[in-house]
Amino acid sequence: MRILLINPPNCGKSIPEERFGIDSLKQIFRGEPLALQTLAGNLPGHEVRIVDLKAAPDSLDATLNTFTPELVGFTSMTCEVNTVLAVARQIRSHCDAPIVVGGCHASCAPEDFNQPAIDWIVIGQGSVSFRELVEALERGEEPRIAGIAATNPGTKLCWQVRTYTSADAGGASAPRYDLVEQYRTEYYLASLGIQMGLVSSAIGCPYTCNFCCIPPLSGGKYLPRSIPAVIADIRTLESTPVIRLVDANSFGNPKLALELAEALGVSGVKRQYFADVRSDTVVRHPELLQRWKEVGLRAVVVGFEAIDTQTLVGMNKNNSADLNRAAIQILHNLGITIVGDFIINPNYTEAQFDLLGDFAREQRIDLPMYSVLTPLPGTELHRQLHPQIRIHDLDYYTLTNAVLPTNLEEELFYQRYAALLREGHRTAKV
Repeated sequence: MRILLINPPNCGKSIPEERFGIDSLKQIFRGEPLALQTLAGNLPGHEVRIVDLKAAPDSLDATLNTFTPELVGFTSMTCEVNTVLAVARQIRSHCDAPIVVGGCHASCAPEDFNQPAIDWIVIGQGSVSFRELVEALERGEEPRIAGIAATNPGTKLCWQVRTYTSADAGGASAPRYDLVEQYRTEYYLASLGIQMGLVSSAIGCPYTCNFCCIPPLSGGKYLPRSIPAVIADIRTLESTPVIRLVDANSFGNPKLALELAEALGVSGVKRQYFADVRSDTVVRHPELLQRWKEVGLRAVVVGFEAIDTQTLVGMNKNNSADLNRAAIQILHNLGITIVGDFIINPNYTEAQFDLLGDFAREQRIDLPMYSVLTPLPGTELHRQLHPQIRIHDLDYYTLTNAVLPTNLEEELFYQRYAALLREGHRTAKV
């Protein structure tokens, strides 16, 4: 079967730009579409192409003129929903191939894709279920697959919930990194000039932070990939000096994470690594971070989110401000760069903006990253705050817009937000 997998173009709208002329200062990382590469790797015997419209925005028509797909698949984040539906309608005018969509938003709020332009929705991790869908369609059968919903616009979606196992963590084969080789030079952290390759060592997260869209991807399970598979993927990206482990929680199983570090140590593989880690993991397992530092860990992304425990409790973060500060000290002592994620609530006062900026400076966060608290559809936060949401156009759900009312006058809120971003980027040390 001829299968076309599409990474949607950069999209989303910006309130600070549209209303106040404040340029977007959010850090841009053009990362390869690893989810699509993983799907492709799990489809041996099929002719698969990947079009990355983030790297090459004008390439779809040329591809459709030379390649007639028998199945088309999209991945989608929340701010990409409207764009994916528009591109799907465009494809309908070229061919009659069934169109499938998956990704975070499809897993959290699948009803948003119950539209005429879409035929099937992959709900949750799709490396196995998408392959099962392809096989059923190739046999001419009506697919009845756990984790796959057939669209039926105007009626409520029905599907069987999938129970995830280690087989769903990445598929039987390696990701098809070769299918995006023509875009390789586009995959970099723009403001720092760092080229990265993406590797997954696990899927899912067992925590239930109320703002997070990750748990539905694996039914709340944390499923590590096999160590040989992870090392094989790193070896495949031989021309890429920095590997970004894209797991929501790279060291979610400290024992296996240490085994992976030890295996990398004897493998002869020489890379630098960026990984996501919880601050409580750093505090409880400093020896794990030390060993990873020895095998090439350059930086960690830590979701601090807030600087006070009360706010963290409200987010169901299952963490504390004291643990955050302790982790920062340990990471500084180890010489590991800290990329700190913080969430700005639209109800912030100017004093709270001041406190957050002071914290980032005093704690010497190497690269502070700030997003605006956004109740993504399908999350517990969205269910809690739905009556307060004033912007429902998903184009604005970029994590840089306030879709809730701001406490400050709106222009002042965005001015203070932009100032934090600007300072963080100016002083970044990664």
